[in-house]
Amino acid sequence: MKVLRSIGAIRDYRKQLAGSVGLVPTMGFLHEGHLSLVRRSKAECEHTVVSIFVNPTQFGPDEDFGAYPRDTDLDLKLLENSGADAVFLPGAGEMYPPGTDIFVVPGKIADRLEGSARPGHFRGVATVVLKLFNLIQPQRAYFGQKDAQQTAVIRKMVADLDVPVEIKVLPTVRESDGLAMSSRNTYLNPAERSAATVLYRSLKLAQELINGGEKDAEIVRQRMTELILAEPLARVDYVSVADARSLEELTFVTSPVLVSLAVRIGRTRLIDNVMLA
Repeated sequence: MKVLRSIGAIRDYRKQLAGSVGLVPTMGFLHEGHLSLVRRSKAECEHTVVSIFVNPTQFGPDEDFGAYPRDTDLDLKLLENSGADAVFLPGAGEMYPPGTDIFVVPGKIADRLEGSARPGHFRGVATVVLKLFNLIQPQRAYFGQKDAQQTAVIRKMVADLDVPVEIKVLPTVRESDGLAMSSRNTYLNPAERSAATVLYRSLKLAQELINGGEKDAEIVRQRMTELILAEPLARVDYVSVADARSLEELTFVTSPVLVSLAVRIGRTRLIDNVMLA
């Protein structure tokens, strides 16, 4: 497995490849969710490249960029064991050299939910993903469903800017109690870790209500919110029942629907979602 740290090195490597290339973009501190993407890429592509880059432009001034968990040595071992062919591991100065002032500004699909709670977040996401696509030129790129709005923004960017990359979205990988795997789960103490299961329980409640015939989206939001607030350590950032394509909030449930939420457990902000056909 090659470890490439500069733009020149990744471009030289890419020139040598014949056949299909799959890209798995990550911010490192890898877990089974990331590794499932690597394995899918290995199954579908002749070459698999993983990027590890904690992207400063997608963090707000009061967010956890400096504290975001990192363990590059372990990440590289996990990727080698998973069969990745190469890892692109640039520094911030490599991706954003002095004088950088052109960024990708997403449209309305990025204004809601995470975009409303984290202004500028998707500007950073879209910019770094487009840079990775330009550098690595994959035929396919692999993302997890847990970051549903991120995948929607990237799909829209690829479509609107005519980027020749197929976006593959794989199901969220969960712990045995339903908690979505996330690098930020490491912030939780034992009591918070137990409380965090309320996210998945509220999503399961929404699924049961909608599958049982409930069409009033506001009732679904209210029932979810009540369940979450019954957990003393939980604070709701948002609960959403939205059209899965536009992410516009629904009055009446129509198909397909994205039920998503952001909840703070102690000081840790967690997101999760389910897609219902």
